[in-house]
Amino acid sequence: MKLTVLALSGLVAILAAAVLVAPALSGDGPLSPELREVRSAVARYHSFEQAKADGYTVAGEPCEEQIASPGGAMGIHAINPALLADHAIDPLQPEILLYVPKKNGRLELVGVEYFKVDEDQNLGTAGDRPSLFGRAFDGPMPGHNPTMPIHYDLHVWVAEANPSGVFAPFNPALACS
Repeated sequence: MKLTVLALSGLVAILAAAVLVAPALSGDGPLSPELREVRSAVARYHSFEQAKADGYTVAGEPCEEQIASPGGAMGIHAINPALLADHAIDPLQPEILLYVPKKNGRLELVGVEYFKVDEDQNLGTAGDRPSLFGRAFDGPMPGHNPTMPIHYDLHVWVAEANPSGVFAPFNPALACS
């Protein structure tokens, strides 16, 4: 009887330890080491004030929701104009941070987005499609407003799990309201 109790308590201790050190999950399962590195690099942006201090802005950016199935949200896009202008893709310095508004009025960091302008501005070609983390960017796609060029983008949900997958554009677990 004592041996059974000790074995069970040992199993409980192992399970508890596994839960405490479990990696963050996405719809694709645990985040890869590369994505955990991105999550660490952008952790300071849980404070939107820090994001603003580092050049990110949300001027005129609405919270984007998808009404049709599967629904969900992309959130508010905080854009760093200097990172957009440099045309480089640095996994640890995403061009865009994704936030959702909370009931208290604060913004909560949920993910990042990488953005690259399409070199030939032709929707029919994709020879310059970038990839990151073993994943090709979405696009080319038209700009989402009159001043945005044809581009490629890649959403990565490193701060909030996405049941649709870590690279899905919309997160059905989120809402803008």
